[in-house]
Amino acid sequence: MSQGQTGAEQRLVTPGMVIGPSAGKRAGSGIVTAEESMIATQLGWLREQNNTVSIDPINAAYMPRSGDLVVATVAEVRNNLWFMNINGAFQGLLPMSLAPWKVEFGAARQHMDVGNVVLARVQEVDECHNVVLTMKGVGLRRLNQGTVESIPVQHIDRVRGDNNALLQRMREACDCRIMVGENGRVWIDGDADGIAWARMALQMVAEYGHSKAFETILSEMEQTTKGDA
Repeated sequence: MSQGQTGAEQRLVTPGMVIGPSAGKRAGSGIVTAEESMIATQLGWLREQNNTVSIDPINAAYMPRSGDLVVATVAEVRNNLWFMNINGAFQGLLPMSLAPWKVEFGAARQHMDVGNVVLARVQEVDECHNVVLTMKGVGLRRLNQGTVESIPVQHIDRVRGDNNALLQRMREACDCRIMVGENGRVWIDGDADGIAWARMALQMVAEYGHSKAFETILSEMEQTTKGDA
């Protein structure tokens, strides 16, 4: 079984595959136990951390949860709220009462229009899958600069690394501000060379983050100048 250690090659598993004995292990996401064995329920990369065995799925959809930090785009404006694209099956709703400004009824478009990008949090998700967003909170705001990239949601933890260590390395290497939303949207702000480097780094993490070669690839990228990206 993969031990999830730095430099260890992760193992690709398929639904129904017997992973190994369950003794001394905890079943995480994508794993069930049966007859003292661990069995995969998803197609993805096997990961073990702190004796918890889980699967990073090859494909996954964003499922909003209360408290999630998201990078969202205004999709539609009404008199008293904004409909936000959050890269999920359902749009998010941002009522003017949860906006960071004092908004008069009918004046929502004066503050944000279709296509504007914001950093928000999921305030609530009800049983009908209505997603309410808020921009009231530290750091939540309209993003007037920078660019937005998309990554598969199953790669978010890989991009961040343990305790955000990998994300911090990327920020320092490209001299950019980088915010990773739980919805698979990444905001990058910096000069053109730094943004280009960050885009390439995100692609490398997605393609090679599970392999033994990844650390070497990233180290080589860190040695290049931003203009070489």
